[in-house]
Amino acid sequence: MESSFGPFSKEPLPHYHPTQVEDFYVISGQLMVRMNGQVTIYKKNDSFHVPANVVHSMWNGSGEPTVVKWKVMPALDTENLLETISGLAKDARTNANGVPNLLQGVLIANKYSRVFRAASPPYFLQRIAFILITPISYLLGYRPYYKKYLD
Repeated sequence: MESSFGPFSKEPLPHYHPTQVEDFYVISGQLMVRMNGQVTIYKKNDSFHVPANVVHSMWNGSGEPTVVKWKVMPALDTENLLETISGLAKDARTNANGVPNLLQGVLIANKYSRVFRAASPPYFLQRIAFILITPISYLLGYRPYYKKYLD
């Protein structure tokens, strides 16, 4: 995949991938990466690896756009997660940071927990929230994914 980070983007939610590794290559600009609590700045032509289960976040702290190539292995259903989040954002169903509301977010987090987990709160507490909030989300018409966003 290829991803772009606008100038001075915000640090996103720290997260991890339970069974996947990620490899990144910076095509242009610079990327700030927090991994295991330590921030490293990667610049053009740098590459780095994120092992499975390692908490991380990345953003562009510079005034110039950043472009990276990005590989997730095994892919599993990462593509559907990204298409769902992107589709919701395009339809103005997220906040300014691209995050859906709690009811929508719980369904997505539960559906895609094999490929993406928030670092906090602890996962067992997230599972409790999923159990409690999921029925309400469905009753109010939310879904974990929408066919119109998936290729």
